[in-house]
Amino acid sequence: MITKQEFMDALARRHGAESQERICRACVGIAGLGGLGSHIAFFLARAGVGRLILVDFDTVDLSNLNRQQYRLCDIGTPKPQALAKQLQEINPFCRYDVHFQQVTPDNLADLFGECDVLCEAFDAPEQKAMLIENALQLFPQMPVVAASGMAGFASANRIQTARRMKNLYLCGDGETDIDQGTSLVEPRVAVCAGHQALMALRLILGNQDP
Repeated sequence: MITKQEFMDALARRHGAESQERICRACVGIAGLGGLGSHIAFFLARAGVGRLILVDFDTVDLSNLNRQQYRLCDIGTPKPQALAKQLQEINPFCRYDVHFQQVTPDNLADLFGECDVLCEAFDAPEQKAMLIENALQLFPQMPVVAASGMAGFASANRIQTARRMKNLYLCGDGETDIDQGTSLVEPRVAVCAGHQALMALRLILGNQDP
């Protein structure tokens, strides 16, 4: 069996001991565990983030499997529980707080109040707007890393990370949307999720520039 010390030492050799210590102390919230959120969670668990707060009110469906980190055996299972089970097999030394519920202005503080960084990973524009608006008001010192525009087969080089406000970072191409009838494919969604996960790690390490 691999011990926690062995696991952390391996990460420290890749990331640097000081950086890894900061990553291990961090808490990141992920609101929405679909194509974006499930990939963000995988990236951050592999990086050794000490605590992940996973929130979604949906169950795994067959239509999710083309772009989300779920399996056929997960169909019908609440996404937070299905995702946490896989993450435990990758990094059992991370703390996973799972919440099978919808994020609302009323429960936002209870769910994410202890986070160092909050990642917005919703599908619906109104949910995105609600989370960003309320999070920036409730947590004026907490960075929010959001996403807009990752649909279709356009070049992944169009996906970028920009700082839109003091504590708001936006990842994506800012244009393509599934509501426009555009397809969603895992490679492009995962690129955007990678931008979000990397920005979260940079913020944990004190780097505020995109």
